[in-house]
Amino acid sequence: MAMILVIDDETDMRRGLVDNLRFEGYDTAEADNGTAGLELITSTPADLILLDVMMPGMNGFDVCKAAREAGVEIPIIMLTAKGEEIDRVLGLELGADDYITKPFSLRELLARVKAVLRRAQKQPGGGTSTAQIGLLEVDFEAYRATSKEGEVTLSHREFEVLRYLWERQKQTVSRDQLLTDVWSYDANISTRSIDNFILKLRQKIENDPSHPQHILTVHGIGYKLLP
Repeated sequence: MAMILVIDDETDMRRGLVDNLRFEGYDTAEADNGTAGLELITSTPADLILLDVMMPGMNGFDVCKAAREAGVEIPIIMLTAKGEEIDRVLGLELGADDYITKPFSLRELLARVKAVLRRAQKQPGGGTSTAQIGLLEVDFEAYRATSKEGEVTLSHREFEVLRYLWERQKQTVSRDQLLTDVWSYDANISTRSIDNFILKLRQKIENDPSHPQHILTVHGIGYKLLP
């Protein structure tokens, strides 16, 4: 069964999450602050991280950023009482895979957990597992990306977005398709989150991100990938 790390400074919330996840059959490990959480993330093999944002000292955004900079590719679901769009966008830009706002139902959380784990475990379909996309050679099966300078760190979500676009290369993919098929977000989440994510992804792929040649914007609709 999957190992899930729970990082939250609210004792009742953390214990409730741990108890319910264990009841569902998941293995768990926990931390009650950001510093201890980052140590847990970098030292414990895991399949998913539930990470609270609003923690004293090192908050969840800081933990997420530090983990991704350290090369950690474990999927992260951010938990927070903040629901403003800017917080969702920031979480995505820092490498989070999903975002759920407190208070949430246990049923909703478990559905998100299962969806993220399912995407993480999904193997690529037929055809080659590698692709040359702009500056990067991407191995979707190994979740590895390299450039002429060496290995490039991509989050799990960045791999999944690239895979989705690659499988539909030269086709226009709408923002709603990305939100529904890759993020599994609710319909009321603004598609501006996708735009900010793509801007960051272009910085790793394009020779000139301000004039992209590979991930093109189709105005009013979404994006198109050209190899």
